[in-house]
Amino acid sequence: MTRRTMWVTLAVATGIAAASVVIPVFVIMPFRAQSESGLAFSYALRRWAPVVTTIALVMGWVLGAWLVRSGAGWRRALPLLPVALVTGSAWFARQNHFEWMFAPLPNAGYVRAPEAGFVKPDDMVLGVVVNGDAVAYPVNQLAYHHVINDEVGGVPIVATY
Repeated sequence: MTRRTMWVTLAVATGIAAASVVIPVFVIMPFRAQSESGLAFSYALRRWAPVVTTIALVMGWVLGAWLVRSGAGWRRALPLLPVALVTGSAWFARQNHFEWMFAPLPNAGYVRAPEAGFVKPDDMVLGVVVNGDAVAYPVNQLAYHHVINDEVGGVPIVATY
């Protein structure tokens, strides 16, 4: 295998690894229009990303090591960039970035309805009644976290929007 072929293979492996983790991040976003086919493709990429990035990681490290050893001068450092990218892609493929974006609100602060001056009369709320206990969560505050852990009427609940 020629040095040029190794560079092309390393570039392709790095591109595929990065795409398998970057595409779902940009397609599966809240408050953006999403197509059914785009979501299906993104979820398929998320499923396959750990396998794809592992293969790319092995290829990247082997090719990168060979290119570093065979290089001269400052060119020895060039393969480190794609190796770092493929390594980062392999790590990110095993993360659930959705948990980073939509972390549940674990210790929500509550006020009684008359004290909730920050809720405007036309604001939407998500109302929950359990065992005669009623709570309301302002949608504009849930929009960021999307999930809240709470206890209503003595029953643990997860409210989501």
